[in-house]
Amino acid sequence: MILACSSLKKSFQGTDLLKDITFKIENHDKLAIIGVNGAGKTTLLRIICGEESYDSGEIFMPKNTKIGYLSQHNTLNPEFSIYQALEDVFQPLIETEKRLRELEQQMSTSQQLDVIMDEYERLTYEFEHNDGYSYQSQIKGVLKGLGFDESMWEMPISILSGGQKTRIALGRLLLLKPDLLLLDEPTNHLDVESIEWLENYLKNYPHAIIMVSHDRYFIDQISNQIVEIEHGKATTYKCSYQEYAIIKKHNREVELKHYIDNQKEIKRMQESIDLLKSFNREKQVKRAESKEKALAKMEKVEKPDALPQAIRIQFQPLVESGYDVLKVKDLAMAFDKPLFEHINFEVKKQERVALIGPNGIGKTTLFHLILNDYVPTAGKIKLGSKVMIGYYDQEHTSLSFNKTIFQEISDTYPQMNNTQIRNACASFQFKGDDVFKTIDVLSGGERGRVVLMKLLLSRCNFLILDEPTNHLDIESKEVLEDALLSFEGTILFISHDRYFINKLATKVIEMDAHGSHIYSGNYSQYMDHKIKVKETKEKNNTSYIENKKAQSLQRKHQNQIKKIEKEISTLENQIKEWNLQLQEEDVLNDYKKYNEIVQKIDDGHTQLDQLLEQWENMQKD
Repeated sequence: MILACSSLKKSFQGTDLLKDITFKIENHDKLAIIGVNGAGKTTLLRIICGEESYDSGEIFMPKNTKIGYLSQHNTLNPEFSIYQALEDVFQPLIETEKRLRELEQQMSTSQQLDVIMDEYERLTYEFEHNDGYSYQSQIKGVLKGLGFDESMWEMPISILSGGQKTRIALGRLLLLKPDLLLLDEPTNHLDVESIEWLENYLKNYPHAIIMVSHDRYFIDQISNQIVEIEHGKATTYKCSYQEYAIIKKHNREVELKHYIDNQKEIKRMQESIDLLKSFNREKQVKRAESKEKALAKMEKVEKPDALPQAIRIQFQPLVESGYDVLKVKDLAMAFDKPLFEHINFEVKKQERVALIGPNGIGKTTLFHLILNDYVPTAGKIKLGSKVMIGYYDQEHTSLSFNKTIFQEISDTYPQMNNTQIRNACASFQFKGDDVFKTIDVLSGGERGRVVLMKLLLSRCNFLILDEPTNHLDIESKEVLEDALLSFEGTILFISHDRYFINKLATKVIEMDAHGSHIYSGNYSQYMDHKIKVKETKEKNNTSYIENKKAQSLQRKHQNQIKKIEKEISTLENQIKEWNLQLQEEDVLNDYKKYNEIVQKIDDGHTQLDQLLEQWENMQKD
C-alpha cells in the first residue's frame, strides 16, 4: 500500500467540502478521481501532497514516500531553456558524472589510489543504478512526446505560453518518477498525439498514480479504479469509466426504489395512525401512540440525487435535407503561407462526422469556409438540397451577455410559450430559478449548453460544432451527448474529446496539411485501423530489411566464392610454374634448390586441396 485516506474532512468558512473521504491505493494502482466542478477534487490532491491542511481524519503513507504533484498552476525557473528545465531534474546525476571525470584525472597522479578507486567504484554503481547513461535520451524522448521538437529546445521558459509551461512541468514530473504521481487535468493543453503518447507512458509507469481528469477516454485507458467525490463523500469503483457509468446508473435506480418504498411505508403508517386517532377511543389512541413510536424509530432513507435526465425533447429538423449534405472537393487554403490542400470528403444525411487533426492544421478555418466566411485558395464546397446550417463556435459569440437564459431563448424564438421554454431549459439542466441567470454570470460550460439549446431549437438540419465539450464537466458532457444523439439531422464536429467522438461519431475524417483520410465508425475503430496500418507498415519494413540483409549476405557469399576461385587459379598457375622450374638444368644440378621447389609444390597441393574443399562447401550453402 502506498496511500490510505480514512474519513478525511475539510471545510471552508463553515461549509463542508469534504465530509468522509476514505480510499486506499496500492503501489502500482492507477486511480482516477472524478466529480462535478467544485466537488473538492483538486483540494484532495493538495491535501495528499501536503499543500493543504485537513480538519479531521487520517492519511497513512509509508515513510520516505516520494510524491510528485502536477497542479493546474506551476512555477518554473524562467531563466532556463526548455531542455535545461528537464535536465535540471538530473542535476545530482550530472554532479556524480562530473565527479567521476575528476577522479579519472586523479588516478594517474594521486598517491592515494585505493581511496580514489573506492569512491570511483561507489559512484559508478550509483550512476549506473540511476540510469546515468540514458538520462539524456530520456529527456529527448519526453520532450518529443509532449510536442516539443528539437528546434524549440533552446527557447527560454519566460517566453512560453501557460499551456507550454504546464507541459514542461509534466515532463519534469515524469522524469522524476516519484513513488506517487498526482496529476491534476494532465491532458489540458495537449493535442491528441501528445495525449496518446502520455497514455502509453503512464500505462507503463512503474509506480502509483492518482489523477483528476474530465477526459473519460484517458481515464478508461489509464485507470484501474475510480473514486467519485459526491456531496463530500468518496465512493470507490474498481472498474473502467464505461462500467462505472452503468453501475452508477443502476445503483441510483436501486437507491431511488428504496427511497420510494420507504416513503410509501411512512405514508401507510401515518395514514394508519391518523385513522386510529380519528376513532377517539382510548384503545385506538394507545395503538396510534405505539405506531408513532415505531415510526419515529423507523430508518428514514434519504432521497438520492437524480442523475442528469435524458433529453426529453425530440429535436426534429424543420425540413429534411437531401441525402448529400456536403461535398468538399480538392479544397486548399492559404493566408500568409499554405495552411492545407487536397481536402476531399462527403457528408451524408444523418451522419455524425468527427473532423480531427493536429492543432493549427486549419480545422476551424475549414468550418469558416463551409460557412462562406472565407474564400478558398482552391477547390469547391457544395451544400446539398434544403440544407439548413446551425453553427456552434468556441467563443459563443451568438449570445447576448446582458440577457437571462429565459430571455435569450424567448427573444430568439418568440413563438415558444413559457412552458415550452422551461421544458427546453430543463432538458439542458437549467431548472427553477436557473433560467433567470444572466449569460454573463454563467460558466463556459453553461454558456455552451445555452448555445447548443438555441441551435437545436432552430430546427436546422446540419449542425457544425467547433469543440462543443470545451469547459464542460463530465456530467454536462453526458447531457450534451444525449442531446446530440437525439438529434435527427446531420452533424459535423471538431473535438479533442476522444470519448465524446467515440460515443457520437459514425465517421472520422483525419486532416493534415496535404490531404484528408476517411475512416468509417467511431474513434476506437479509427484507432484500430491506424494500429493495423502501422503493424502492416512495420511488418513490410521488417520484410524489406530482412530481404536487404539476405541480398547482402548472398552478395557477400558470392564474392567469397569468387575470391576462392581466384586463389585456386593463382595457386594452380604457381604449381605449374614450379613444375617447369624442376626441369631447368641449374635446378637439376642443385639438389638443395631442387628439394626446396619440391617442398613448395607439396605445400601448394595441400593448400589447393583445402581451397577446393572450401569451394565445394560454399557451393552447397
